[in-house]
Amino acid sequence: MNLSIIIISYNTKELLKDCLQGIEESGKSGNPKLSIEVIVVDNHSTDGTREWLKEIKDDQFKNFSIKTIFNQENVGFAKANNQGIRESRGEYLLLLNSDTKIIEKDFFAKITKVFEENPNIGVVGPKLLWENGQIQPSGGYFPTLPRIFAWAFFLDDLPLLGKIIHSYHPHSPSFYLKNNFFKNPHQQDWVTGACFFIRKKVFDKVNLLDENIFMYTEEMELCYRIKNANYNIMYYPKAQIIHYGGKSGSSLLSIKSEFEGLKYFYQKHCSSISQFVLKILLKSAAWLRIIFFGIILNDQEKKKIYQKVAKIIS
Repeated sequence: MNLSIIIISYNTKELLKDCLQGIEESGKSGNPKLSIEVIVVDNHSTDGTREWLKEIKDDQFKNFSIKTIFNQENVGFAKANNQGIRESRGEYLLLLNSDTKIIEKDFFAKITKVFEENPNIGVVGPKLLWENGQIQPSGGYFPTLPRIFAWAFFLDDLPLLGKIIHSYHPHSPSFYLKNNFFKNPHQQDWVTGACFFIRKKVFDKVNLLDENIFMYTEEMELCYRIKNANYNIMYYPKAQIIHYGGKSGSSLLSIKSEFEGLKYFYQKHCSSISQFVLKILLKSAAWLRIIFFGIILNDQEKKKIYQKVAKIIS
């Protein structure tokens, strides 16, 4: 088995159908010898996803085999992926969101070729596109205190400072800075888990995803361990995929989880002094966004989200 694709499903039935169809259409194009298995881990969907998955026939898809795992509760992104990883047989793994659509015939051939030609690369992330075709940011650099400071106080939006301090969340080319960061192939610290290719043998050195992280920032924390194991992280925009984004989680969940994930990352990997400084920066970030969204933009929904986030930072 060359490639194992692990998809976490949670109330995205129609998107999952579209995702699997994209895998089928890309399939072995560009590499007829490529063998693919798909492992769908359903996190207790209630929208008919489970019933549909149980009805899939063995010969419904020609270019891959499919296996399903049904959880009796939503165990989160990290734990569900680990279930799929343990069942996988591929030399390469793809952790793939159900709200994605592969649009290139030779998508898998491009990525596997990168691995084959670069043995020091442990992870590859393709270019992510919004549904309208615009480039979506994918990952960035590890959240050092200077980078968190720049992000918290909106300083990474300034052209000069952005060149001096690599951003935790680089902007897309459509942002006013007109940054070409996500247009060209390069190495960076981490890539987004929506479409995350990894050599399976890397897990033998760094262990699996950290299940203490329920959702969001788990791919960043994993990449931190991978980089420390002397593997490189590659952003490769010559392969691209549509990522609809935010279809299985709310804005509150994503923002809250990111703040909590950063706190956990520092608890796991950084000193107590760094943890103390981080809390101050996260608190500042939350309150600045309460002011920005609530007073300047009059976005009361975002204001309420950051008010809730500020309360959980202690």
